[in-house]
Parts: sequence; C-alpha cells; structure tokens
Amino acid sequence: MLATPGALPLGDDWAYEVKWDGFRALAFVEAGRLVLRSRRGLDVTADYPGVRLDVPDAVLDGELVAMVDGIPSFNALQTRRVPISFVPFDVLHLRGRSLLDVRYDERRAVLADLLPDAPPSFDDGPALLETTRAQGLEGVVAKRRSSHYFPGRRCPEWVKAKHVRRTSAVVGGWRPGEGGRAGRIGSLLLGIPTAEGLVYAGKVGTGFSDRTLALLQGLLAPLARSTPPFVDPPRGPARWVEPTVVVDVDYTEWTADGRLRHPTYRGVRDDLEAGQVVRE
Repeated sequence: MLATPGALPLGDDWAYEVKWDGFRALAFVEAGRLVLRSRRGLDVTADYPGVRLDVPDAVLDGELVAMVDGIPSFNALQTRRVPISFVPFDVLHLRGRSLLDVRYDERRAVLADLLPDAPPSFDDGPALLETTRAQGLEGVVAKRRSSHYFPGRRCPEWVKAKHVRRTSAVVGGWRPGEGGRAGRIGSLLLGIPTAEGLVYAGKVGTGFSDRTLALLQGLLAPLARSTPPFVDPPRGPARWVEPTVVVDVDYTEWTADGRLRHPTYRGVRDDLEAGQVVRE
C-alpha cells in the first residue's frame, strides 16, 4: 500500500508515523526463515545478510534503513558500509491469518505485541512533524485509523508529508561530461512516465562521487539505444538509453514547464520499476 503526497491531515481519525528514509520492503517469515522482497517483488534477502527478525510466521511491511549517528542515511544504504536493519510498521499476515481487512489500529496493536521495539505511531501529527524536522528526518506518514490495507495501491487513507522534496525519476539518457568528467557522465537526463510516454523532467549533474559515476556508467552502458525514449526529447548532445533505471533526486520545486529545479542526485532505486514512478 502506497501513500499519497500531500499536506498533513489532522483529526482524531489519523495516526502518525515517522517516514523512514530507506528502501521499502516486505518481510516474509516462515518456519524461522526470512525472505525480503522489494516493491518490484524481487528477492533481495542476499543483499541484506545482517537483517534478522525473531517472529513467528508472518508478513511484515517496513523499510530497510541504514542508520548513521542515529539518523537514517539513504547514501549509506546505497553503499551498505554500515549495518542495515528492517524497520517494521505494519503486519499483513500472522500465523496463516490475513490481516489485510483489519483496521489500521488493530494491525498496529498486533505489531506492538509481536515486536515491542518496533517504532510506535503517534496521536499528535503536528508535534511529530516538527520533531522530525528538528532531527533531520524525512517527514511523517499519516494513516487513517479505520483504514484497511490495499496491496499495491496508492490510497488517500495514507498521506506522506515530507520535509525534503524528493522524487523518483527514470533515466532516459545522459550528457557527456567535460573537464574532470571528460569521457564520463556529465549529467543524467530524467523523465516521468505518463499516459503519453516518458516526459522529460530535466537533468541532474550534481551529487555524484567517482564511485557513483562508475556504477551508473556500468548500469547504463548495456542499455544504449539510438533514439530518444522521451516524447519531448531535450536538445543538445546526448547518449540515449532504454528507460529502465530509476533514481532518486532532491529538488527545490517543479517549474511551470515541468522541469526539476536544482536537482541533486541521491541514488539508484533498485526497488522500483520505471512504470511505478510517479511525480511527487
């Protein structure tokens, strides 16, 4: 179940959770064996060998998070150089029983009994929003207490209010670099899928390390194509690629013509397919 971007809703019918800056995952536990699956349905268990869950047979929804100085770090999660943990925030099945049609409040109570150390939900949304802002966290997710769980759907019963403006985008090509980046990627050409096709959303040329550039070059080289994948391709020199790689970028705003203003590269989203990307 996916949250809808928006302003923080208020009222007694809402509960509030910290929005964790990581990779969304489902944790399947059966007979003591843990399997982690991404939003794409891929088995990513081997990528996170340090994750452990001591629970009976269950399916949990949560976030894979890398903590640095007590704060989730998306960059650290990319490099996997620090311990990574699974932060659960919902329970979907327990001991063979589906909880999808159970109210949110009841599912949270089941989760608290199952994993007492799981992060709690809160009643005061504005206070949590200010606390997360002060602590440098990503934001807050508000969830309607009476809501059921709708797998794979983006629903108004969950609303995410973010401090940092961030969106996922699809890489449709890249511009060659100059100077110190000669012969390498200078900037990525980004797009957002629409009913009409991949719409150009601007380029990002900051936020890269040498290691990141090498990683991206390796990912994009096999995807080379001769024609642009955009319905409105940008002018200028470009190397086009099949639009399958998804990245996250921070930005200040969307311009009137649908371009990202001041984007900064954050990382590759292995857990998303291009068709799952929406404009934040």
